[in-house]
Amino acid sequence: MVAEIKRRSPSKGDLRPDLDAGELATAYVAAGAACVSVLTDVEFFGGSIGDLQAARAACPAPVLRKDFTVDARDIADARLMGADAVLLIAAALEPNELVELHDLAVELGLDALVEVHDEHELEVAMDAGATLVGVNQRDLVTFEVDHDRAARMATLVPDGVTTVAESGVRDRADAARLADAGFDAILVGETLVTATDPGAALRNLLGH
Repeated sequence: MVAEIKRRSPSKGDLRPDLDAGELATAYVAAGAACVSVLTDVEFFGGSIGDLQAARAACPAPVLRKDFTVDARDIADARLMGADAVLLIAAALEPNELVELHDLAVELGLDALVEVHDEHELEVAMDAGATLVGVNQRDLVTFEVDHDRAARMATLVPDGVTTVAESGVRDRADAARLADAGFDAILVGETLVTATDPGAALRNLLGH
């Protein structure tokens, strides 16, 4: 389980604008999260570097910097702010850019979660040497969620690649379906941050 710290979203507006990133990270890990994802984008998600640093200081789990990584400086900044991993969105990068940024992340000791939406992007991710692939069920243009997309894509990911299903995980049934499809992990944000008790919501998703 990758549990996300997200104050707002472009499609839903404010989700939990007054959250305490350190407290939430602690609650997530106590409830069983293996990794914490933190939105650092200010304009669209209301995040900050401070949120990531607070989460990093509060919990022992790896922390993913979730942002629009489009430049080598973004990779370096992630390392400097204490992140353990970065997000690389295949749809936002040219194939050669994805290769360069992926290689730099590895060189700096960061894991790179390469996000894809379709077969072509998966091929580009594989050509870039990705070993950690996220399948986003949400369309980046319409924001619509296709709950069957991840299951379709799971059959195409080569053996040996760690897979993460992203977006649209609403309840235990969704989580179980994605596990049955072969995903190694799920990344959940909105369902957790909008819950009255995020820790209890996470335990429910895990079936605890």
